Amino acid sequence: MSTAPVTRAARLSPIAGLAAGAALGAVLVVVVATHPPPLALAAALVAAAGIVALAAARYDLTIAAGFVLLGVVRVEPAPSDALLAAAAAVAVAAGRFDLRRMPGTILGLLVLLLALNLVSITAAAELGDALRFFAITLYMVVLAVWLTTYLNTRERMRRVVGAYVAGAAAFALLAVLALFFPYPGHDLLAGENASRAQGLFKDPNVFGPFLIPAALILLEESLRPRLFGLRRAVSVALLAVLVLGIVFAYSRAAWLNLVVAVCVMLAVMALRADAGRSAAGALALIATVAAVGGAAVVLTGSAGFLQERAQVQSYDTQRFSAQRTGVQLAEDHSLGIGPGQFENASPVSAHSIYVRVLAEQGPLGLAVLVMFLGGTLVLAGANAVSGRDAYGVGAAVLLGAWCGLLANSAFVDTLHWRHLWFVAALIWVGATRVRR
Repeated sequence: MSTAPVTRAARLSPIAGLAAGAALGAVLVVVVATHPPPLALAAALVAAAGIVALAAARYDLTIAAGFVLLGVVRVEPAPSDALLAAAAAVAVAAGRFDLRRMPGTILGLLVLLLALNLVSITAAAELGDALRFFAITLYMVVLAVWLTTYLNTRERMRRVVGAYVAGAAAFALLAVLALFFPYPGHDLLAGENASRAQGLFKDPNVFGPFLIPAALILLEESLRPRLFGLRRAVSVALLAVLVLGIVFAYSRAAWLNLVVAVCVMLAVMALRADAGRSAAGALALIATVAAVGGAAVVLTGSAGFLQERAQVQSYDTQRFSAQRTGVQLAEDHSLGIGPGQFENASPVSAHSIYVRVLAEQGPLGLAVLVMFLGGTLVLAGANAVSGRDAYGVGAAVLLGAWCGLLANSAFVDTLHWRHLWFVAALIWVGATRVRR
C-alpha cells in the first residue's frame, strides 16, 4: 500500500490546522466584538480553536496528551475528551479516518445501537438529558472507531499505551498517598471522607477498574518486555503501584474485574508452547505483588476497612432493586425509555450496563449490546488463539481485560467508561491487523 497520500496529508496538516485556527480566531474576534457573549462561552470558544489548531499542528502529541489525562474525569467533557475529539476531527478532515480497518460486523452493530438510541429518544421524558447522554455515547463510539484506525503502527501503540500507563500509574500513586499523607490537594484524590482512592474520577468504583488494563499490560511487560523496553524492576514497581491503587479504591467490582482478568490471562499463557516458564514467572510475580499489597494494607492499618468493604453492603439491596426496576421499565416500554432516562425513572442508578440498555433501548437494544460485547469477546479470543497481538499489546492481556470489564459491567454501568472503549479498540486492532 502506498504511503504517499498519508505523507502529504501529514505535511499539510500543520499548515491547514494553523490556518483553520487563525481563521476561526478571526471569526471569533469579529463575533465577540459585535455581539459580546458571556465570558465563559467566549473562553470556551477560544480554547476550542486553540485545541483544534494544536491537534492539527502536533497531531500525535495531542493524542498522547489526551491519554496521559485519561484519568481526569472530574468534569465532563473531560480534558482528554477535548484533545481526542479535536484529533479525531483533524483525522476526518485530513482523510485519515479509514473505516476499512474496523471489523465490519462490529461496526454494523455499533451503528444499529446508535440508531436504537435515536429511536428511543422519542419516548424520553427529559429531552435535554436524552440528547446529552446520546451525544456522549456517540462520542465513545467515534473515539473507539477512530482509535482503531489510528493505532496502525508499533510506534503509535507504544506512544498511546505508554501515555495511558504513565498517567494511570501517576494517579494511582498520588491517590494512595492522599489516603495517608495530607499533602496540598490530597482531598481531590481521596473520596468518601478520604477513605477510598479515587484519583480525579468522581467515583472510586470507576478509578479502580481504570487502572486494571494498565496493570495487565505491565504484568506482561515484566515477563516479556516488547512494547516499552523498560527494566524489569521498573515494570514491577509500576505494577505494584497500580495494584495498590486498585486495592485502596475498595471497589468490590474492581476486585472482581482484576481477579477475572488475571485468571483469564494466566489461562491463555498456560496454553501456549512456552507455558511452563511464562506461567511460573507470572505466578511468582503475582504472588510478589500480592504480598506487597497485603503488607501495605496491614502496615497502614487498613485491614479492618478492607474486610468491611469485602462484605455485603447495606445499599446492595437498593442496587438490586434498581435493576428490577430496569426490567419492569423494559416490560412497559418495548423500545425503551430513552438514553439517560433511567435516573429519571428510578431513585437509584442502574449499576449495570446491561440493565441500563435494557431499560433505555428495550430488549432489542440489549440484544444488540450483547452481540457487540460478545462479538468483541470472540475477536479477543481468536486473537489469543492465533497469538495475534495489537502491535505489542498481547492478546492474553486484552482478552483478560475484556473479560474483567464484562464481569464488572454486571454491577457498574460502564457504557461511558473511556477505558472500556479503549480496550475494545485495541482488540479490534489486533483482529484486523492480519488483513492490513
